[in-house]
Amino acid sequence: MTETTYGYVRVSTHEQNEARQLAAMREFGVAKQNIIVEKLSGKDFNRPCYQRLVRTLRPGDVIVVKSIDRLGRNYNEILEQWGVITKKRKAAIVVLDMPLLDTRQGRDLTGTLIADIVLQLLSYVAQTERENIRQRQAEGIAAAKAKGVRFGPERRALPAGFEELRRAWRGREITLRAAAEACGIPKTTFRDAALRVEREGNCPEAK
Repeated sequence: MTETTYGYVRVSTHEQNEARQLAAMREFGVAKQNIIVEKLSGKDFNRPCYQRLVRTLRPGDVIVVKSIDRLGRNYNEILEQWGVITKKRKAAIVVLDMPLLDTRQGRDLTGTLIADIVLQLLSYVAQTERENIRQRQAEGIAAAKAKGVRFGPERRALPAGFEELRRAWRGREITLRAAAEACGIPKTTFRDAALRVEREGNCPEAK
């Protein structure tokens, strides 16, 4: 039975570009139809394409990744999946950016020990970098909020005449339905907008 070489390419979001990884796969000689591209976070291995690839592996097959963080960014799970691929599925792994992490060839005891140390070190670095990215994102968001930057969907401008209608509704001069229809929006949208405006302090008279 002929062994198959697969390329596993991963980026965290649809906006990120996988071109460099794809080029590395082609240079290594992975057939186009055997390159799997997944656009999901490396925080864990609950990724459908990855899981399907592992189930496909037969003894002697090879998985090629550009770097260890493309495989994943969770220290313990990287080590666990490494064992699943190499021991349970009896396939090989090639990490292009780290030649020591190439299990295609048999190693003596010293070579195996060095590879295990390198794997643990790079797995640790991958998770640490992910945690640093999350911390920088949280700090950036906090700093932006402190400057008044708002996150989430952009608010729509209030309809013309909204404030007069809000006052009339609050003064029980008109019903909620009538106020919303006059603005051309659903009742719940009108009520939510009115409550938001009042909550933010733009209507001192609101109770």
